[in-house]
Amino acid sequence: MSTPNFVGLRAVILHRADEGIERLARQLRRLGLDVDRRWAPLGPQEQCDIVLVDADQGWGGLLPWAGADAPVPVVALLGSEAPGRIAWAIEQGAGSIIAKPIAQASVYPALVLALHVFEERRATRDQIAGMSARLRLRGIVHQAVEAIARAHEVGEDAAFRRLRETAMQRRMTLEQVAADLLARRKDAG
Repeated sequence: MSTPNFVGLRAVILHRADEGIERLARQLRRLGLDVDRRWAPLGPQEQCDIVLVDADQGWGGLLPWAGADAPVPVVALLGSEAPGRIAWAIEQGAGSIIAKPIAQASVYPALVLALHVFEERRATRDQIAGMSARLRLRGIVHQAVEAIARAHEVGEDAAFRRLRETAMQRRMTLEQVAADLLARRKDAG
């Protein structure tokens, strides 16, 4: 992972005003972020690139998403060691924590970590969605293999090899080639 550049990104700090939060906002601005600080829920359609949220005082509804569905990186601002507050931060999708009182040196590493965790979560979600889609289409692959086996009077292994070779030649997935083959047979028959 390369070192991220935060210049021009929009950060929202959801925290009551205090000296530490003003220091945080200044540090974020030094890193190039546009900063909006407030103590009100984030709107569901509101656009931002990163959220820093008070995990000590936060409540359900402060953020318009459930943890794994966080559409942006989340950093928890935490001064408590209470397990319930840590759990709340995790449930909101926090990928990193900045301990309160906030030290300027902790801001950049927390942003980098939150961004990295967010990207890994997104990649994992995308991978799972792709695998789920392929799993749902396995029946189509099986039907295509059976159709090839009948049409060419070969065994299932040979039919599967033909399907795989066709997929490689066309640079498509097995599932796409199988669906195409079955659709053409349906249209022809």
